[in-house]
Amino acid sequence: MRLLALDTSSAAITAAVHDGDEVLAQATELGAQAHGELLAPTIAGVLRDAGVDVGDLTHVVAGVGPGPFTGLRVGLVTARVMAEALGITAVGVCSLDALAAEALATGTVRGTFAVATDARRKEVYLAAYDGDGTRLSEPDVLRPVDVDGALAAAPVVGAGAWLYPDVFTDPREPRLVSAAWLATCAVARLDAGAPLLDTAPMYLRRPDAVESHARKRVTQP
Repeated sequence: MRLLALDTSSAAITAAVHDGDEVLAQATELGAQAHGELLAPTIAGVLRDAGVDVGDLTHVVAGVGPGPFTGLRVGLVTARVMAEALGITAVGVCSLDALAAEALATGTVRGTFAVATDARRKEVYLAAYDGDGTRLSEPDVLRPVDVDGALAAAPVVGAGAWLYPDVFTDPREPRLVSAAWLATCAVARLDAGAPLLDTAPMYLRRPDAVESHARKRVTQP
């Protein structure tokens, strides 16, 4: 197995290569407005560092969000195009699941917890997890003040928790998605024969920029 994982659901552009046993290389670049510019060189860099030729890849794994429309689309389109060109499988993993897996594996959380990432517009993407890392609810987009009080008071992983400390009183690391953990999630599910997602995005709301359907008035000369 030679698996390339990538995620562009947040302000971080992250990529990693996994051989089925361990992460061979990983990289993360910050650039909330530069996903398109940074993703390709980041992928090239981790493939080079891992000593893996692109033609040796067997899977491409993409974080499917939830995340903002434009940034998330960059990663998903890249994953689909690479898989199609190479004739390999493209699969998806919820980006919040990767944060949850890292938090559990590193001992950041125990028992029930939540993951909250920045959804912009003064909102967060949120999902709850049990002590084994099983997601208890589908991801949602909420204003922090609308989050259930008990959940907000529990340990909350992700950048969203750190942005709103008045609501999330027990923020925990990690803050941003790591492609290494995205890859680790995918490998565990592949090994177990568990289903993975396709590469359909979790947008949860309409994009910031939408096409106007209003008719434009044409002034006659």
